[in-house]
Amino acid sequence: MKKLKANAKPAKAERLVETSLYAPVKRFLEGQGYTVKGEIGRCDVVARRGDEPPLVVELKTGLTLELLLQGVSRLSLTDTVYLAVPSPAGASPVFDKRMHKLLRRLGLGLLLVHPATARGQVVEPVLDPVPYTPRLNKKRAGRLLGEFTRRVGDPNKGGSTTRVKLVTAYRQEALRMACVLAARGPQSPAALKIDAEAPKAGSILRDDHYGWFEKVERGIYALTPAGAAALKSFVGRFTAPACLNPAQAAE
Repeated sequence: MKKLKANAKPAKAERLVETSLYAPVKRFLEGQGYTVKGEIGRCDVVARRGDEPPLVVELKTGLTLELLLQGVSRLSLTDTVYLAVPSPAGASPVFDKRMHKLLRRLGLGLLLVHPATARGQVVEPVLDPVPYTPRLNKKRAGRLLGEFTRRVGDPNKGGSTTRVKLVTAYRQEALRMACVLAARGPQSPAALKIDAEAPKAGSILRDDHYGWFEKVERGIYALTPAGAAALKSFVGRFTAPACLNPAQAAE
């Protein structure tokens, strides 16, 4: 369908009730050439323009799960379904890009009804209901599969908060390197690459994101106190290198 256009600029915030949304939405759609009627077949608003398929608008005072469910239900009647809510004064899901992505995936449009001014209430079309085909992000998908393949075991509990330090494949490599250094003393990157089963040993030592390693002489690295503390804090959440016997791995 032809993209809807806003009929004016937003004004300052003012609390609206659900029934007060009908008049501005009706006026807005009539300005786009539609004939508009309310409460048709359990739909809040139904509009027709010539021989075009009907346009349906569901009205609510907030962008809620109930409104999303109503919108999805109306898609069995027409492909052109909008959700209309008052423009909020502060933070709201209507400004969340993740919500916009969800609405696009569902094929739903979004209208914001702004507060009344001398020219009446303003309706702003935020999203139009158009067919949506999500595009696979091959780069991110590749990283996801790579992390899954490289990670040893299952060291993290699903649903962990951001306060819990996750054991990634990268951190597992660093922990295996720390384990070897704790058991055998200073080592070269080449030795750690083999003994700690750490293909990225060179870059991990060079970047030292965690502060666990220090260069003690040319081409030789040792474990820092922070690295030793990390071994204790992550005990049980990573697998020690196969080259170490149980007694060494526990040191």
